[in-house]
Amino acid sequence: MPAPPEQSQAAPAPTPARKVALAGAIGTTIEWYDFFLYGTAAGIVFDKLFFPEFDSLVGTLIAFSAFAIGFVARPLGGIIFGHFGDRVGRKTALVTTMFLMGAGTFLIGVLPTYDSIGVWAPILLVFLRIVQGIGIGGEWGGAVLMSVEHAPEGRKGFFGSWPQIGVPAGLMLGTGVFALLSSTLSSEQFLSWGWRIAFLLSAVLVLIGLWIRLQVFETPAFTSVREEGAEARIPFVEMLRTSKLSLLLGMGTRMAEGIAFNTWGVFVIAYATTELDMPRTHVLIGVMVASAVCVPMIPLWGHLSDKYGRLRTFGLGTVLFGVSAFPAFALFNTGSALLMGGVLVVTLGIFYGAMYGPQAALYAELFPPHVRYSGVSCVYQISGVVASGITPLVLTALLKAGGGSPWLLTLYVVGMTAVSLLSVILIAVLRPAARAEAARTAPPKTVEDVAPAEVAP
Repeated sequence: MPAPPEQSQAAPAPTPARKVALAGAIGTTIEWYDFFLYGTAAGIVFDKLFFPEFDSLVGTLIAFSAFAIGFVARPLGGIIFGHFGDRVGRKTALVTTMFLMGAGTFLIGVLPTYDSIGVWAPILLVFLRIVQGIGIGGEWGGAVLMSVEHAPEGRKGFFGSWPQIGVPAGLMLGTGVFALLSSTLSSEQFLSWGWRIAFLLSAVLVLIGLWIRLQVFETPAFTSVREEGAEARIPFVEMLRTSKLSLLLGMGTRMAEGIAFNTWGVFVIAYATTELDMPRTHVLIGVMVASAVCVPMIPLWGHLSDKYGRLRTFGLGTVLFGVSAFPAFALFNTGSALLMGGVLVVTLGIFYGAMYGPQAALYAELFPPHVRYSGVSCVYQISGVVASGITPLVLTALLKAGGGSPWLLTLYVVGMTAVSLLSVILIAVLRPAARAEAARTAPPKTVEDVAPAEVAP
């Protein structure tokens, strides 16, 4: 006699939720270390080595354009690996994306500069950035689903937040390595070969990450989908058919979170060193300390989302980030290293965590299991083109248009934050319509779903 559905789900997934969450945190830290190395290098290295024909601000603008290309490639990675994650399994997709990311980062570390091979240097740099984008585009959705779908009911926000630690931890690791190299090497040594060490370290980290991820079993939710034969034939198309409203509203919430991170974790490095003439090492250490503060704040905010609701927690972080924009830049512009560090700790370390902590569970709860990998990947990666990828580029252009004053770019930050807050409100108001859409168009319910009630504000 066939086992009841709940028994068949539990048997294939003996991996404890804590072990899965820890594996997710370590794996995403390595992936984001790879991805954010480019963002750090774009503001202090790549404009000089790969785009040397332009003045400082224009060279930085072009380097950030290549940074944005990585985000443009991320939706492609989300669609490709979302398909395999929903058809073949979360674990297989994760292992593949980690290998792809590591290869792209390592090759950037050995790439000849403009002085050596001319125009081929920036062309190859952009190509490898695209490889990175495809890899991280497929990685995020699988990493958070491994944790959310292994987590017990009532703890999905907390356990789902652990892979999110990889963003500030990866940034902290990347800026830390750059700060160490920058402080121990001369400027000539750092520009000549020192920066490459940070990229070459990726090979070792990826091997560690692959070993960790191979120890984790497939999730109960996907195992149940597979056993019931409920896989979508083309998950991306099925997701669009059944969950359009969830996709659009989820993408709207992403604006403030993506802009928050790329303003205070990426753009300010170039802004402080080129416009405010602050020492490069001081800025890198400030970002590193803020990232270190953010690491424990993310699971704390994830836990609070289990207690008080995803939307309330996420919405609070959105409001705090928006209202802090003008005073934060005013304090940053004083040139005080102490005030700069305080701004980074509050905005990146605390306010950003309030959005990023509950995000994984929030997005997972918007989609049914058979299209969930595709759904969360598309929400995160498609919106990321605007929310994250073009943010340093837009802010740099607005800075130039404002004659070096940050007030135009601050208005942009506040405006996009309002989009996120409106989306959070609409999810709360229109949630019944989104559920009705999914119920009307989805196949019969034969598989486990993450408790939709937990999306309640």
